[in-house]
Amino acid sequence: MSNVYKMTIAGVERELPLCAVNDKLDIAAFIMFGDVEITQKCAQELLKICPEHDVVVTAEAKSIPLAYEFARIGCNEYVVARKGTKVYMTDPISVNVNSITTSYDQKLFLGQEDVAKLKGKRVLILDDVISTGESLAALEKLVECSGGVIVGKAAVLAEGDAAKRDDIIFLEELPLFFK
Repeated sequence: MSNVYKMTIAGVERELPLCAVNDKLDIAAFIMFGDVEITQKCAQELLKICPEHDVVVTAEAKSIPLAYEFARIGCNEYVVARKGTKVYMTDPISVNVNSITTSYDQKLFLGQEDVAKLKGKRVLILDDVISTGESLAALEKLVECSGGVIVGKAAVLAEGDAAKRDDIIFLEELPLFFK
């Protein structure tokens, strides 16, 4: 088996490195950090098929460039759910999350300043890759606790069974690689 998976995303060809999740499963790592071209193209194409929204919410960290670009060319507002509290966060709310790419349980946090940005707003939840849906579910809980109205859930890639879901918007399917 090759150590990369070649695919075209938003008209751009990329080689994604294969990474072992465990002794039976590899995933193709889609990393937008530092790849301005793929970030811009994905935001442009995904924005075309997403519902109207007032604010984008994403989880720290890999999808932050995508959320920024989405807000820059679209709604002009985005919120990042942080993986830890910061001193500037007032009375943060939190939810638990267990992602396929992280080997331990995590929490996602929003300070009251970000909660206020979501309250009563049309919110688009955005991620780079949706796989198990755990991060997505955590973001949904945070938005609901904040009083936001979820109008859509979107990602660049839907991995494995996520591609069969009818409640998410995505550009391309990403297979899982079983050993």
